[in-house]
Amino acid sequence: MATNTFARGLLLGAAAFGALAGSGVSASAEEVLNIYTTREPGLIKPVLDEFTKETGVKVNTIFINNGLEERIRTEGENSPADVIITVDIGRLAAAKDYGVTQAVKSEALEKVIPAAFRDPEGHWFGIALRGRVVYASKERVKQDKISYEELADPKWKGKVCIRSGQHLYNISLIAAMIAHKGEAKAEEWLKGVKANLAKKPSGGDREQAKDILAGVCDIAVGNTYYVSLMLNGKDAEQKKWGEAINVILPTFEGGGTHVNVSGLALAKHAPNKANAQKFMEYMVSDESQRIHADANSEYPVKAGIKIHPTIASFGELKADTIPIAEIAKHRKKASELVDKVGFDQ
Repeated sequence: MATNTFARGLLLGAAAFGALAGSGVSASAEEVLNIYTTREPGLIKPVLDEFTKETGVKVNTIFINNGLEERIRTEGENSPADVIITVDIGRLAAAKDYGVTQAVKSEALEKVIPAAFRDPEGHWFGIALRGRVVYASKERVKQDKISYEELADPKWKGKVCIRSGQHLYNISLIAAMIAHKGEAKAEEWLKGVKANLAKKPSGGDREQAKDILAGVCDIAVGNTYYVSLMLNGKDAEQKKWGEAINVILPTFEGGGTHVNVSGLALAKHAPNKANAQKFMEYMVSDESQRIHADANSEYPVKAGIKIHPTIASFGELKADTIPIAEIAKHRKKASELVDKVGFDQ
């Protein structure tokens, strides 16, 4: 699957940049911006269209679901990539670790984006947030508050559903638990959650809501935006899954709700650096924050921007204050703990 996706990215790249070459326009022309992204193009198209409308800069996008960092590193100094757009702190941190980003110093970005949601050295910036929350059966769960620690409480034995512990969304959550509690307590917590599972971890976040509707479990862990996709999408079956659950915004004891980010970074050898920085700063404008967050059912990173009505209905998000970059440092250990406790077995 990864190979096919990588090949698809190569074909898309050839088409996009072949068109540039055929027109005689240099990849470094001032009116061009080249974006490599792991986000489906349709999810970012509305904001890209507005950027082009406002600035006159033509935007080329290449969708690479897997292997984005390797692709840019292989291209080296000849890479046409200007901006990287991706989701999850793991992927943003990987881009920096692979050496395919460069630091950006921007008052506009630093003023809008809280320090907790950007790289301390300026290599990546979060532009939207998604909460890792609890889906609870409307029928069988009466409480409206829960802590992440409570997921390991024996009262939930046989009542918890979750996707693979090795999925990047759960790795980030476990890494956050390590950041809060330390490795030993995080391991005990993970063992407790495993003991409460109704079934072997499987499927995606939406399938957890499906299992709640089917009575397989009473609570599950999932991202906020999936609920909006289920409730507002065209799939009648998935709408039933979404309608079967309430969303509870959990918190760490003494902390807030775990959030992850959609983010961007300046590519190391960006041929259109000025346009790239212009785009990055545009992404924290009021207009782009509203368009991007609404199109993706995410929380704007900028304060005061209207939140998608479905997402807003979950209640006020009080995001955890431990910096995302700090959480990222514990991802390797989090993955090791998943294997150590046999979480997915």
